[in-house]
Amino acid sequence: MNVDHHYALTIEWTGNRGTGTSGYRDYGRDHVISAEGNPSIEGSSDRAFFGDPERWNPEEMLVAALSQCHMLSYLHVAQRNGVVVTAYVDTPTGTMTATSDGGGHFTVVTLRPEVTIADPSQLELAEGLHAEASRLCFIASSVNFPVEHEPVTRSA
Repeated sequence: MNVDHHYALTIEWTGNRGTGTSGYRDYGRDHVISAEGNPSIEGSSDRAFFGDPERWNPEEMLVAALSQCHMLSYLHVAQRNGVVVTAYVDTPTGTMTATSDGGGHFTVVTLRPEVTIADPSQLELAEGLHAEASRLCFIASSVNFPVEHEPVTRSA
């Protein structure tokens, strides 16, 4: 049975420097992302597009969403398969190609989870669970570019 889940956000542009979008360099890319009950996230565009480097940009947030989703799916399948995970760190990267028309698209995101498990006899099982976690990840199933995995699994 399929179940729909709905997400409601508010994205508010805060970059009006007094003249709106009168010129490409005349306005800030700053904005605030909010959702009821959650702390706000200060966003901007990538520095390459005149954004504030001290704020999250949408490209970073997409890479983060893919990493978070994989981690949460992985922890779920690990628990379901009796693998006790004691630590998980990911250092994901993403590549976006800008096109000559001013647009662009992601070409790949690579996740590099480093997973520590309690039982050394389950290393092979734990490594193999990344495929199931990838299949179950809602975000990875929603993008039109490859999400690659370079996991490292070790025991405590």
